[in-house]
Amino acid sequence: MAILIDDPRWPAHGRLWAHLVSDSDLAELHAFAAANDLPPRSFDLDHYDVPQEAHARLVAAGARHVDGHALVRALIASGLRITARERRGR
Repeated sequence: MAILIDDPRWPAHGRLWAHLVSDSDLAELHAFAAANDLPPRSFDLDHYDVPQEAHARLVAAGARHVDGHALVRALIASGLRITARERRGR
């Protein structure tokens, strides 16, 4: 089991954002997020949106830095991925 984080390259609200995911378990992801002071509102169905300023801190806390392609592949393989179609249906 691992917590993965990609590069902060997604612009929104005047800053860049990364994604934080678990490769196996949402409970593990939520526990890591809570232990590292990520607000629950930053959870988006299958990942946390993480501001660039928090990236290094989360890596130091144990998140494994991967590129965006590896993060998406791991999320799909975990069965936790929420597709765009599923997002629209909610």
